[in-house]
Amino acid sequence: MLNTFGLVILIILLLRYTIDLIAKILQSKRFDPKIPKEFQGVYNKKDYKRSQSYTKEKIQFSIIAASVDLLFLLIFWFLGGFYGLRVLVQAWELPFLITGLSYVGIIYFLFTIIDLPFQAYFTFVIEEKYGFNKTTVKTFFLDLLKSLLISIVLGAIVLSVIFLMFNHFGQIAWIYVWLIVAIFEIFIMFISPNVIAPMFNKFKPLEKGNLRKAIFNYAKKIGYPLKNIFIMDGSRRSSKSNAFFMGLGKNKKIALFDTLVKKHNIQEIVSILGHEIGHYKKKHILMHILISILNLGLMFYLFSLFLESYDFFNAFGLSEPSIYVGIVIFGFLYTPISYIVSVFTNWLFRRFEYQADYFAKKTTGTYKHLVEALKKLAVNNLSNLYPHPFYVFLYYSHPPLLKRIKALKKID
Repeated sequence: MLNTFGLVILIILLLRYTIDLIAKILQSKRFDPKIPKEFQGVYNKKDYKRSQSYTKEKIQFSIIAASVDLLFLLIFWFLGGFYGLRVLVQAWELPFLITGLSYVGIIYFLFTIIDLPFQAYFTFVIEEKYGFNKTTVKTFFLDLLKSLLISIVLGAIVLSVIFLMFNHFGQIAWIYVWLIVAIFEIFIMFISPNVIAPMFNKFKPLEKGNLRKAIFNYAKKIGYPLKNIFIMDGSRRSSKSNAFFMGLGKNKKIALFDTLVKKHNIQEIVSILGHEIGHYKKKHILMHILISILNLGLMFYLFSLFLESYDFFNAFGLSEPSIYVGIVIFGFLYTPISYIVSVFTNWLFRRFEYQADYFAKKTTGTYKHLVEALKKLAVNNLSNLYPHPFYVFLYYSHPPLLKRIKALKKID
């Protein structure tokens, strides 16, 4: 029998799933058979129809995946899995820290195994069907193995801090954990460009030529200290294009997918870089970090409250609080909370995108090249041009493309 606490948790999980389901159903039906005038001559009828089919298929697939994840979680919960696994790892009579890491590791492994067929299907069936996939089976499993190893190493460090701090300092431990994990997160961001990212992709400095010259001239013009720019072998996994900023301080790096360089002209690439540098100039990266740190603080504070609640643990078959069981259960419970937080952050990030677009427009002297680049990216990636407003409200960290184009074309 579920206690009141358990019933509330169940209702929250089902409510979150229902809202997600409604948003996805609305999204899957939000299409217009006519190519918008902004894309006439850019999107042909065949590709435009494929983009709608691609969107619908991804949505339907994500509904199935989310349903299976929720079903597995509920079965594991109601069959006493959280309690049973605790009994199992305690029977090994290992030190407290090793016991906790083993418990969380087993849970993580189980859900990874559940999600693995969905990852493989999406990559080798859906992405393959629409001409995006370039990933080999070898690369897929090597990526999976590397991700697991990184998660194990970094996860073990973070979890060890959580277990030890809460075990020694009790309810106020959340403050110490928050500070330590926040510093660790910033450290990982700092080393990521030179340590983690190269484990998955090759980054080569952009060769000398007109593109490199144009980019460096632009950076000099706007006062951005650009030391180098890198080409990433994105085509090794997908035909989709992108560009991104990563790292902090002296380790910050701007990378262009090799597919982006092949499909866009110099002016378009410079405008895309202008957008990315705009995020840096407008302090958006700093805001992302600050929001992430505040979210960590909220998460650890709430965890400290739940850790003192016997009703919380009773709802999952445990007679007393347990730090390592608690962090796993709270992780599932915090998902709906982070869902609410993400609505606000996504709204803020959409504003950031408009600001970065405007920065690129002002510093390059025209909106035309960025608009053309965005159109090409949309066509190349089979982007959905008519997302449902409710879906955008919940999930989009970028404004819908047609709204971005409209905003760029506005007279100052």
